[in-house]
Amino acid sequence: QVQLVESGGGLVQAGDSLRLSCAASGRTFSSYAVGWFRQAPGKEREFVAAIRWRGGNTYYAESVKGRFTISKDNAKNTVYLQMNSLKPEDTAVYYCASTTYDTTSYGEAYNYWGQGTQVTVSS
Repeated sequence: QVQLVESGGGLVQAGDSLRLSCAASGRTFSSYAVGWFRQAPGKEREFVAAIRWRGGNTYYAESVKGRFTISKDNAKNTVYLQMNSLKPEDTAVYYCASTTYDTTSYGEAYNYWGQGTQVTVSS
């Protein structure tokens, strides 16, 4: 089992930056990857970014490439999502998730999810 707790969300203006954190505990050694997903009201959940827990390979949705950076600190069992040049369309609840499967962007394959943190970007 893996437990995930997100933090760092908030209300910012377009062009601002936020750094989200995902603190993991439990059987993190079983995790293949940790990902960030987001969901806006009335919209489907979408993949944002993911990082392999061991290898550190990163993956990004096209909509955030060049603006968002996912990273991790294995010693702290923490994954970060640095979000720069935020746009109103980035507004959503952001979820951290962990998967034990060989996957990165397929949300249905993620086993464990955090509670989510709200990110609101005003224009």
